[in-house]
Amino acid sequence: MIKKFIDKLLGKSAGGTQGKSRFGKRQEVPAEVHKIDPALVDERAKNVVTTLQQAGYEAYVVGGAVRDLLLGLRPKDFDVATNATPEQVKSLFRRAFIIGRRFRIVHVVYGRGREHEVIEVSTFRAYMDNAAAEQVAGNERTSKGELASMKHAVDASGRVLRDNVWGPQEEDAARRDFTVNAMYYDPANQIVVDYHNGIKDAQKLTLRMIGDPATRYREDPVRIIRAIRFSAKLAALGFKMEAKTAAPLVESSKLLADVPQSRLFDEMLKLLQTGHAIATVEQLRKLGLVTGIYPLLDVVVERADSPFVKAALQDTDRRVGEGKPVAPSFLLACVLWADVRDGWAQRIEGRHGQRPQPPFPALQDAIDDVFNARIGDVSGRGKLAADMREIWMMQPRFDKRTGSTPYSLVDQARFRAAFDFMRLRADVGEVSEAIAEWWQEFSTADEVRQQDLLEQVRDEQKTRQRVRTRDPVAPKPRGEPVARQHQADAELRQDDEAEVEVDAGAVPPDGEAAAPRKRRRRRKPRTGGGGGGSGGEGGGSAAAE
Repeated sequence: MIKKFIDKLLGKSAGGTQGKSRFGKRQEVPAEVHKIDPALVDERAKNVVTTLQQAGYEAYVVGGAVRDLLLGLRPKDFDVATNATPEQVKSLFRRAFIIGRRFRIVHVVYGRGREHEVIEVSTFRAYMDNAAAEQVAGNERTSKGELASMKHAVDASGRVLRDNVWGPQEEDAARRDFTVNAMYYDPANQIVVDYHNGIKDAQKLTLRMIGDPATRYREDPVRIIRAIRFSAKLAALGFKMEAKTAAPLVESSKLLADVPQSRLFDEMLKLLQTGHAIATVEQLRKLGLVTGIYPLLDVVVERADSPFVKAALQDTDRRVGEGKPVAPSFLLACVLWADVRDGWAQRIEGRHGQRPQPPFPALQDAIDDVFNARIGDVSGRGKLAADMREIWMMQPRFDKRTGSTPYSLVDQARFRAAFDFMRLRADVGEVSEAIAEWWQEFSTADEVRQQDLLEQVRDEQKTRQRVRTRDPVAPKPRGEPVARQHQADAELRQDDEAEVEVDAGAVPPDGEAAAPRKRRRRRKPRTGGGGGGSGGEGGGSAAAE
């Protein structure tokens, strides 16, 4: 008690100098110093801030958006921080939703459909000493009942499971991760509030953790992944991670084993789908984290230099840079294609004492094995798996370019993703470039041109048949690609002679023949130029959902 009284007289905080530095010193930086261009601030974010301020609350644009504004960049996302509680925020907006349990925040939604925009609003949080937090023996799932009534709780390792205690702005700044992400911008008076020299670090191009890095990683191991993501994103601008911030990463990565798999899966997708996938792989290698973050991410890093996966990563970065949507199903289908392709060939050929299987059942079984071995049970696997399966199952159908098959294929909902996948395969020499170009033209052509393209394929097939008839004693071709092409030719001849079609996507069980049905001689004129793609663009690596 006497020591606390003396400290108070001397103007020291209860925690000594450590407590004083923890919360930093408030600095209000004017516009003439920070030089943020107000035109780069999203109008919807301004509206959220203005609405909260007019209701009597403090409100600021916060986090990565302020960092990007300082660097002269237009932020993709805008977050807002306020001293209003989630319930108070929700009451001020017509379309606002409280989400999350670990951190309760509000999503304010503008617009509808794919054009909608979400402004994330968080309440200033108190800086809590984990030693004083309530503790549970299990995790989010096993201790769900206990956690329901807790506002601040940790597990046995010190990982924060609940953090919903509100506090002042200076404490909110101290609990953020990096100095360049802990600044607050008020669009009304154009002041930047900085507690931890974030502006100086931004000028020095330094990524520095607030507080002791090892302790901060222990509080939330996902900060390890965030450190990788930010270092990859900012590497192109010349940013480097401070040595003290980087030092505990490898040792701390063991803590990720206690993080729910669904959360790690989502964080992995952020690493790969924010436009810096190639840079992320480079950072993982540079920091010594090529394995241990997440099993599927280990596969990505391992295969990142293979032509097919590298092309997929580069194309994903390109699409994000152009503001186009990307789908995780496409990128993961590319990463795991080698497993599917090898398992498919193994079943068709009957390797390792297995009985040979017909092509389509063999492909289905190979896909099932890959899902069980690589994807596991993660959040969203149902839709993710369905989209990946469609992309893979449509690949052999691109070999069939006669009858009604091309028409039914381009009408499939996932045609554009499957075509983009096949286009990448052609780029690396796995599929004929001529076939990719044929499908690109067919998917965007009108009815007359589509008929011409079908006639062109029939003429080519008849020419090949005549050549084989004139030379009946020619040696049999060797090699899997040639043999597969001859098998495809035989199937196409059978289709033309029988004039039947199989339902799109229908795969008969156990390789039995599907029941044929009559094909219509004439099709109704197609509208819109055909195709099921995204604007008729070819070569997009991560087709939109």
